[in-house]
Amino acid sequence: MPRVYNFSAGPSTLPEPVLERAAAEMLDYSGSGQSVMEMSHRSPEYDAIIVDCERRLRSVMSIPDNYKVLFIQGGASMQFSMVPQNLLTGSGRADYVVSGQFSQKAYQEAKALGEIRLVASGKESGFSRIPALDPAAFDPSADYFHICQNNTIFGTRFTTLPETGKVPLVADMSSCILSEPADVSRYGLIYAGAQKKMGPAGLCVVIVREDLIRELPELPSMLRYKTYADNDSMYNTPPTYAIYIMGMVLRWIEEEIGGLAAMKLHNEKKAAVLYDAIDSSGLFRPVAAREDRSMMNVTFVTGDKELDKKFCTQAQAEGFFNLKGHRSAGGMRASIYNAMPIEGVEKLAAFMQRFEAENS
Repeated sequence: MPRVYNFSAGPSTLPEPVLERAAAEMLDYSGSGQSVMEMSHRSPEYDAIIVDCERRLRSVMSIPDNYKVLFIQGGASMQFSMVPQNLLTGSGRADYVVSGQFSQKAYQEAKALGEIRLVASGKESGFSRIPALDPAAFDPSADYFHICQNNTIFGTRFTTLPETGKVPLVADMSSCILSEPADVSRYGLIYAGAQKKMGPAGLCVVIVREDLIRELPELPSMLRYKTYADNDSMYNTPPTYAIYIMGMVLRWIEEEIGGLAAMKLHNEKKAAVLYDAIDSSGLFRPVAAREDRSMMNVTFVTGDKELDKKFCTQAQAEGFFNLKGHRSAGGMRASIYNAMPIEGVEKLAAFMQRFEAENS
């Protein structure tokens, strides 16, 4: 069967050159006579892999020297509790913006661990827009301020970051990391599950400012950022294969795309094709407010649930997979992450026009 266009929100499509190289190296990685899957994480061969992955991430994202890069298991959802456990060490308070389902989960998890304040919520708008923020309402003594920068389910994103002053900004960047340049110095901590943009499921990357890493002996070892920082993410067996794939994805961004500035242009072009198709349509309408539209997750509906279902079924028959919207949102969602080629988006837009002509 030929490769399909996979619009899944995660696990999502990976660059074909990465998959081809991984397949070629499956039985024999770099003359070692073994797969990375079966390689000891203490071997010199694997040490070179994880060191190179971190080096490439630091280079691609221009991560300052006073930030640690941690490779952690448990996905981004583990960080919903690790963040408050590690950062609520001063006032015991934190501010949260709930702009979608994942930030809602993060907020609920944190509430069990400290004095957590809901600064703003997009619930009243059905999470179709980023809620308005009033900096005067932010807690200047909070231990951190939490956002989900891109909302995978509802297709919205923060186009500007909240100004939090001396309060560390914490961002879940699972569905937007590596999609465009980011000024890491504006954040206290960034976390991102790998399965949307960086590699297979099972790995979460945490980029944390060194002054936010504390001793915290009351926490179990595997829940302390310091454990990972002190052991170069090798306290236990890390998700070795996911890190190996991530390193190749980063190499693809560097060598074939040309870095994050070029990646941003690539992603803006794809998003424009799809949003133009929706905006010019008499059948499809967007879910997200124009000013807050995600560049990564494009959400749209027809207004008729049965017609939405028909569209997804016919789209899959044409080779466009995983367009069904999240179960909590319905409709359609096209996740056009970094590895989605422009041809896939152009062909989807053409299919949408044909479907509209046949169903109007």
